[in-house]
Amino acid sequence: MTESTYLHATRVAYDTVAADYAELLRDELDTKPLDRAMLAAFAELVQTPDTGEVADLGCGPGRITAHLHSLGVNAFGIDLSPEMVAVARRNHPGLRFEEGSMTALDLADEAVGGVVAWYSTVHTPPELLPRVFAEIHRVLAPGGHLLIAFKVGDERRHLNKGYGHELSLDVYWMPPEHIAELVSKAGLVLEAQLIRAPDESEKPRSGRQAFFLARKPHES
Repeated sequence: MTESTYLHATRVAYDTVAADYAELLRDELDTKPLDRAMLAAFAELVQTPDTGEVADLGCGPGRITAHLHSLGVNAFGIDLSPEMVAVARRNHPGLRFEEGSMTALDLADEAVGGVVAWYSTVHTPPELLPRVFAEIHRVLAPGGHLLIAFKVGDERRHLNKGYGHELSLDVYWMPPEHIAELVSKAGLVLEAQLIRAPDESEKPRSGRQAFFLARKPHES
């Protein structure tokens, strides 16, 4: 699948489901203590005096951006879907949200002190993931941190329905060791990883969930 094809399919799908997606997942973090723990650890790491803004890539309706903001993080969101960005701006008027693609971020080199990719790489074809991680490395300031969440497995599933709508969207389950390799090849250092079993809300459609915390080293 070409970059333009998958970006178009992802944008159309999330434009279609934006309002219902936001409502259905609004309180999802409330029942996921381990997910919140990783976000809290990330928030602590990026709240140093010299840390700049934090980018929530693939922010959707802004729920993770807002959660980080509640933890004291100077976070803003970027999403491919104009409808998702509109919902995020409406639901969180005090925060900044922009349209953009993870494969070509409209950010300067070393512009942010942290990046979150919360299940936002799951629609990216595996052959294009190195570009995404290269972009993350490019925009991260030295010493900056990345938190990525993804689905554990080794398969592609095609969704024809989701969040109460018909759609056409690929979802990729990725082996943790492969994501770890991509992180390393992009020049980031993997500092922590959590892999948890699916909770009751995720069974039986989803398997294990992974959360990786990585850092862009200072040049020696």
